[in-house]
Amino acid sequence: MSSKGAGHKAEPRQALRVGVIGAGVMGSNHARVLAGLPNVHLVGVVDPVPAHRARVTELANCTTFENLDQLVAEGVDAVTVAAPTHLHHEIALACIDRKVHLLVEKPIASSVEEGREIVAAAHRAGVTLMIGHVERFNPAVATIKKAIAGEDILSIAITRVGPFPPRMSNVGVVIDLAVHDIDLIRWFTESDIVEVQPQLSSAVAEREDIALLQFRTASGVLAHINTNWLTPFKARNVTVATRGKYIMGDLLTRQVTECFGFKPDGSYSMRHLPVGHDEPLRAELLAFLHAVRSGTAPAVTGDEGVASLEIATQCLEKSSHRPAEAAARKPRLAAG
Repeated sequence: MSSKGAGHKAEPRQALRVGVIGAGVMGSNHARVLAGLPNVHLVGVVDPVPAHRARVTELANCTTFENLDQLVAEGVDAVTVAAPTHLHHEIALACIDRKVHLLVEKPIASSVEEGREIVAAAHRAGVTLMIGHVERFNPAVATIKKAIAGEDILSIAITRVGPFPPRMSNVGVVIDLAVHDIDLIRWFTESDIVEVQPQLSSAVAEREDIALLQFRTASGVLAHINTNWLTPFKARNVTVATRGKYIMGDLLTRQVTECFGFKPDGSYSMRHLPVGHDEPLRAELLAFLHAVRSGTAPAVTGDEGVASLEIATQCLEKSSHRPAEAAARKPRLAAG
């Protein structure tokens, strides 16, 4: 099947044959978006669970498969991997071995070591590997990034809170939520995080459900992430202070406000910045497919995905080395 090895030779107008691995909530959304993209043929979705396959068939009106081999046998140029994180390593290596380009949902893998193995394998095979840090494609985030271009950034604060998720998860808030914002801090500052100061707590869940994370980047920017599963409503807010501006962004309402023109008397000017209306997942998948077609570096590289996972892992490891007296004193509450 020549379509499997088409690689970077695909012509821009040729329909790319794309598959999705995982038919959970995220995978089903991938299938829905891919099914509506121009010059894309959604070959099908892989999931071992019949109920998941039935749901994605109804949502995207697509073919489904029980395993990866069945999908590959149909001929695919690229796949998106939206399976549970602990399966990313095995699935990604299997796709790379078949010379299939891939977008892997965040986090790239269960461990930094597995993530590095995926990156190295993709590099050796010459296939495109992009990591699904979808928040970069939020139009409000794109507006913030544009507003701070060329500015001397001083500090960044990000709040990402909400209720305990109904889906059962084998990770806490650091890997599930904060990894988004670790990636944003690295992207906004275009600098590595060199210092990590985490404060974590498990109030109602087995794993951490409150995280207050402080960072310092190599460029000297101080950053703070506040995330939890204890807030009755969702909130996603970003503030960036630079020497010349103060930017406030609401990632849910997609409103971005810029304060500027600071005067000695304390007065300043304020304006709302224009924000686009793109669906972040659609923009992300279009960026991935462009990288596959053009052979250019993807918007979020495997190395960037590993770097964000490494910082998140440091937060968990640093916290776990602390004395456990406080945890022993508090009553355990049932989750849910």
